[in-house]
Amino acid sequence: MASRTERKHHKKRKKWPFWVGGILLVLLLLISGGIFLIYNQVGAVVDTMHSPLTRDSDPDRQKEINQLYKEKDAVNILLLGVDERDGDLGRSDTMILLSINPNTDKMIMLSIPRDTYVNIPGRGMDKINHAYPFGIIDDIGGPDLSVQTVEETFNLSIHSYIRVNMEGFQQGIDAVGGVTVNNAQAFSSSGYSFQEGQITLDGQEALEYIRMRKQDNRGDLGRNDRQRQVIQAAMNEAASFSSITKAGEILDILGNNVQTDLDMDKLQTLLTNYAGARNNITTMEIEGHGETINGIWYYIVSDGEINRINSEITGHMQQQ
Repeated sequence: MASRTERKHHKKRKKWPFWVGGILLVLLLLISGGIFLIYNQVGAVVDTMHSPLTRDSDPDRQKEINQLYKEKDAVNILLLGVDERDGDLGRSDTMILLSINPNTDKMIMLSIPRDTYVNIPGRGMDKINHAYPFGIIDDIGGPDLSVQTVEETFNLSIHSYIRVNMEGFQQGIDAVGGVTVNNAQAFSSSGYSFQEGQITLDGQEALEYIRMRKQDNRGDLGRNDRQRQVIQAAMNEAASFSSITKAGEILDILGNNVQTDLDMDKLQTLLTNYAGARNNITTMEIEGHGETINGIWYYIVSDGEINRINSEITGHMQQQ
């Protein structure tokens, strides 16, 4: 399974419509208060996006999660960027854990490398991005097994998830007028040139900006950094977004590209009580090393590094 998935991924990499725009669309819904002026349309879109995990059917768990949001406790939200096409189960090629503490108005953004070598429940050791298709094959659910795998790997609770189909990337960036980032390294990719320093990107340019990997001596880690840049820039654009005339277009993109266990009440709570954390974001990377096992390349992370990640996020969540 691993080697076949690896070959398919390599073959399709250049066509991969990255995840960042989908996350932008979610953040637009969470942060841009103007969109909530058309409440009925928003409600219909949220109903379309709403897809609880299997474990959410447990009333005790639902009560616990509802209480967390009601009491403004810190929450962890797993963002899954899924590359999915006809005839393909999809893989969560990008995973980001957002740990949001509304009491301190701080957020940790942890990028989880897609090749991280972990134990996938019921499947054994494999790349963490394979949890998603395994969940579909085993009739568990792609988001369900992805959430479970992240929880067990880092010994952290995941309270909500957002799954994004990458097709919404370019439309989402263009809908808010582009994003501005600070580029640390000048490079060219697919006919586009990106100068060092502050640059403004439209949807297609942003796609190419986060796609580049081979010219970056940090490989996937460097690409992850550019993805986080675009996320933060997108949140800033969303916070100042006021074009009601574009609201219908954005809602259509949301409904077609996003799946989440967040219902309307939780989304409104995030909007009112958690959105301030966007102004104080700490980004985290997972330190590890590459290693080939049985002909497959993996990203190996030590137990000590896992413990460090757990300690920092747990400490962040407990701050008042």
